[in-house]
This record gives sequence, C-alpha cells and structure tokens, in this order.
Amino acid sequence: MNYCPDIKVFDATMRDGGLVNNFAFTDEFVRDLYQANIAAGVDYMEFGYRASKNMFKVSDFGKWKFTSEEDLRAIVGENKTPLKISIMADAGRTDYKTDILPKKDSVVDIIRVACYIHQIPLAIDMIEDAKAKGYEVSCNLMAVSKVAGEDLEAALRLIASSSVDVLYLVDSFGNFYPEQIANLAKKYVEVMGDRQTGFHGHNNQQLAFANTIESCRHGVNYLDVTVNGMGRGAGNCFSEQLLSFLKNPKYSALPILDLVEKHVLKMKADGWKWGYDIPYLLTGVMNSHPSSAIKFIKEGRTDYSWFAHELM
Repeated sequence: MNYCPDIKVFDATMRDGGLVNNFAFTDEFVRDLYQANIAAGVDYMEFGYRASKNMFKVSDFGKWKFTSEEDLRAIVGENKTPLKISIMADAGRTDYKTDILPKKDSVVDIIRVACYIHQIPLAIDMIEDAKAKGYEVSCNLMAVSKVAGEDLEAALRLIASSSVDVLYLVDSFGNFYPEQIANLAKKYVEVMGDRQTGFHGHNNQQLAFANTIESCRHGVNYLDVTVNGMGRGAGNCFSEQLLSFLKNPKYSALPILDLVEKHVLKMKADGWKWGYDIPYLLTGVMNSHPSSAIKFIKEGRTDYSWFAHELM
C-alpha cells in the first residue's frame, strides 16, 4: 500500500508515437498533451527527435522530427512547471555538436541518446557532449534482445563508464518476458550503481505493462509510457494504465483519459494505426524488427501462418 518516491514517469508519446504519423501532430494536440502531463503528475515529456536536417528531408516529416528550440518554446514558454522536457538524439542521425545547444540557451532538461551496440563509441561521445553542455543525459541501448550475454555485459560496462545519468533497458522488438526483464533489470541496476536505470517496452506480446512493473520491482525507476500506448507498431505501455497502477498520490490518470477522449479517438478514426495485432505478436515472438509486420498490415494481408513462416 506504499509507493516508491524515486519512480519517474516518462511520457514518450510524441517521440515513439511520432513514428505512427511522421510527427505530424497539431499544435493543439501538443499543448493539450503538455498540459495533461502536468496535471497527471508526469515527470518527463519527450517532444520528439533532434534529427539532422542534413540527413532527413524536412518536407517529409512534421516538425517534431527535428524539435527546434523555437517550436518547443511556442508550446512551453520557459516551462515554469515541475515537468521536465526531453528530446531524443539518435546516434548517427543527429548533428549533435551544433544542433544541441548549451543548456543555458535551451528549455530542454534531458537529452536521451539512442544507439545500437555497434554505435556505443559514438553514443558515449554524444553523452559527454550533452553532459558538458549542462544536460541530464540518458542512454537508450536498443535491440538488446539481439545481443549475446557477454557482449551485452561489456556494452553496459562501457556505457556506465561514461557520464550518463540514466541507462535504459529497451525491449525494442517486444520480445522479452517478465522473467527475462527481471534478470536484465538486475544487471542494469548493478552496473549503474548509485545512478538511475529506466525501462522502455513495446507491446507486441501485450507485455509492455507487465514488463514495466516487473522492471520496477527490481529497482528500475524511470518508466516510459505513451498515451493510449501510441507508438511504433504494437505501441508501448499505456500512460493511463501505469498512472492508475502507481500508488503515489501525485499521479492521476484522469487528465490522460480526457486527452484520449478529446484527441486519440479521432486519431484512430482518421486511420492512425498502432497497438497489438497478430503480425506484431509474431515479430515479437520471433525477435524481429516490426517493420515487416507494419508492411504486412498496410498491404491488408491476413495470411498469418504464412507470415509466421516468412519470419522463420
């Protein structure tokens, strides 16, 4: 009946959800999401990526693919609230030396560096750059379900040797079960010592919520959610689900429910697709990237057993 005051709820709706609609969120939705997160007691809100305009064609995406300081301030002003502002920087896809400003010139509080295992040297340089500029910094090491045990342990030690503040366990393909999350969470918590760890789950096997609370049981404190689970493919742990579960009275799911009613139902009616479906189940079980399932669904296919054979 008690609660852990160290838990931080991290809203990633605009970043992971941006993969559903190429980051084409309306300003009204973004403002309402910002206000809902404040009212719900959410600790962090990720506004999108700080992607390189030299690597991505700006006209192909909404503005939150690039998340400029000007666009951020148009929503949050000076952000004189308890809610902290995040952006994500993908290793190899951002001009971080120039595009990430010194903290004194930015309303952003935390830079989340995302990388694959082969990108760790670059990710560490990005971490040190952001840390030197004055930010809180996390590292999201992706696709760890594809990484062998010894290689993963070496990778965790390398990242932990940097100035990173938070190291995220990421179930990129929705492949893990709670017992695996328990074992991994212990490794992450141990390697980080007195620093923090986080969890970011995908809902391919409808386990994002279960895996989130399992990671929390083993000392992981930064917990990623998205409104109504909105995210790439099968989506993520539902904000309203986790906020309803946590016992800390600072959190409330009601503002998120109001947001779902006002905006998300229409998004789905307009054809934005995310959430559990059999093709995502299959890619999760097979430990495969969901891109093939996304293509399968777009093509209107329903030959599920044949798709399973294709993944084998």
